[in-house]
Amino acid sequence: MVITCPKCSKENQDHYKFCLGCGAELPRDVSPKKFAAGTPPHGVPAASRSNQPYGDEPTAIGTGAQKGPAVAPPPPALIDPAAFATPVRGEDTGTSRKAAAAAAQPASPAASAGAGTVVCPQCQEPNPPSNKFCALCGFKLVKPAGASVQPPAPVVSTSGAANVVLTALRADGTEAGSYTLPANPTTVGRDAGAIFGGDSYLSPRHATFSIKGGRLFVKDESSLNGVYRRLRRDAPVQLENGDVFRIGQEIVRVESLTPAPATPDGVERLGSPSKGYVARLALIIGRDATGNAFPVPDTGLHLGRERGDILFPEDGYVSGLHCQISHQGGRLFLTDLGSSNGTFLRVLGETEIAAGDILLMGQQLFRVSV
Repeated sequence: MVITCPKCSKENQDHYKFCLGCGAELPRDVSPKKFAAGTPPHGVPAASRSNQPYGDEPTAIGTGAQKGPAVAPPPPALIDPAAFATPVRGEDTGTSRKAAAAAAQPASPAASAGAGTVVCPQCQEPNPPSNKFCALCGFKLVKPAGASVQPPAPVVSTSGAANVVLTALRADGTEAGSYTLPANPTTVGRDAGAIFGGDSYLSPRHATFSIKGGRLFVKDESSLNGVYRRLRRDAPVQLENGDVFRIGQEIVRVESLTPAPATPDGVERLGSPSKGYVARLALIIGRDATGNAFPVPDTGLHLGRERGDILFPEDGYVSGLHCQISHQGGRLFLTDLGSSNGTFLRVLGETEIAAGDILLMGQQLFRVSV
């Protein structure tokens, strides 16, 4: 079953909320069948730099093969910080440029068409004041002029973790519940119950949060599916060999290109030289399996659903132009280009996080507040 967009006449799958052609909200005059994800993914090793085995643990992860490069449960759309783009599954080329331009400059307050109406600055659609996003195009509605400014976040206390809160986010950006860290350190996971108990993609002991010297850290406790942190928009992050990042449903591992070592018997390996390539990106399709691999030239490359060097046209959670891999000074960098659903880098070891950071653990998104 497909839904035809009344605005641009593009046919969309029935579980989409927004049109992949123009970004408009799709009509819901008939109840679409519930979207069922494909075979749940196998776990993904954290990185090749650490050869620690995962070991056996209870999990709802299946063993069947999955078609295509999509190997993970679909992420919910994100909200906040303000640097992030509109939380929809994707946008067309034109909408991507408009959203990027709007995010590059301070947004002006939305104009009001009446006492109880807020006009969308992108499509001019009037919306009720309670809406966080435009009902027509999904654009994030800014607060009216005169809204009170939120006070700065307090400094994390070193005596305990009582002022550190993890807030679970739903697909529409609303809060699904919160969890206050009761001690320092605190380990969370499926065994912790609360907002973590119903997620079968979480390990029993998934991650540990701790405060050291007034700074907050998170450590992946060798979980099966990992801990990912969302990258800030247009803020390059250096990549190392074995790093894993995620866009939409795609999980990608960075692998360096090194010359083949000499064999003991002196046999030389023949083949075309890989001049101009500095690394490769391998799609992870299972716990110990990779799919397609793409060489990374020294000029870098772009990833997206519609534009770029590596395309994922069937993944509705990947933006038209999603992220960039660049090579500078002998190092690789990953940059989110204002994607709707974000670019996530897997946490290795103990990593410092800050207020406002968004973490992906299991099938849930958590916003860190202090």
